[in-house]
Amino acid sequence: MEAVLRIAGFTRRSLAKLCGIAGLLAYNWWVLVPFKDGLMRSPNELFSNLEVTGQPYAVVMQRADVTAGILLLLAFVLAGSRTVIGGRREWLGMVVFAMAGAIGGLFPQVCADGVNPACMSAEWHFQLAASQYVHDAAGVIEFAGITLALWLAAWRTRGETTVTARGYRFLGWAVLVAYPVLGVSYLLNVYGGVIEAVFFTAFTAMALLQLAEPLSSNSRPGGKPQRELLVDHNTGMMSRWEQMIRPPAPR
Repeated sequence: MEAVLRIAGFTRRSLAKLCGIAGLLAYNWWVLVPFKDGLMRSPNELFSNLEVTGQPYAVVMQRADVTAGILLLLAFVLAGSRTVIGGRREWLGMVVFAMAGAIGGLFPQVCADGVNPACMSAEWHFQLAASQYVHDAAGVIEFAGITLALWLAAWRTRGETTVTARGYRFLGWAVLVAYPVLGVSYLLNVYGGVIEAVFFTAFTAMALLQLAEPLSSNSRPGGKPQRELLVDHNTGMMSRWEQMIRPPAPR
């Protein structure tokens, strides 16, 4: 694969960046919705309600979700799971996030539960087509995958002062506050679109941080972390790992 990419003029890193940027642009199609008058009928309406077949631009939105999921999946696969030491579980969470997003686009809702009480009632009584429930389940898995990745990333980088570490902590606190609000919004069926926009923005930032970390200059594009000296800046002592591989001193 590396040889094919070189012939085409790409490296794994550059292709991962390209797929990541394109995927996030497709993922954020919802940003354009407020600029089209009458497309969103109420702030209570969920963005997924706009993808119900028969709605204006529904097919375009569905395809945008599928495209975003596939491109983000490719971006994370190309970035690799071993370029960040201790970050494999986060990588898996982001892969799940991307795959669930694509599935949600392939199986759109059959009615607008955010603004249609009859649809909401039928949904709770399992009277709708399977596509509705596949979409809902994919959405739950999508949220769970990226939230788990965020929690793991924040835990891994605790105590660090890098931009990515601070970003993880900020997003972690923001999501911690936003999830209870999301629960209340769903139960009362109010301001669903507004809360979704907050989460989509946070998830975009999380995806950018996750892609930026392995694709930074501190990691090799081939998917293997550099074996640099791991030095404790507080004590000046080398890490246990470095001590283990250090050759014995001559006698």
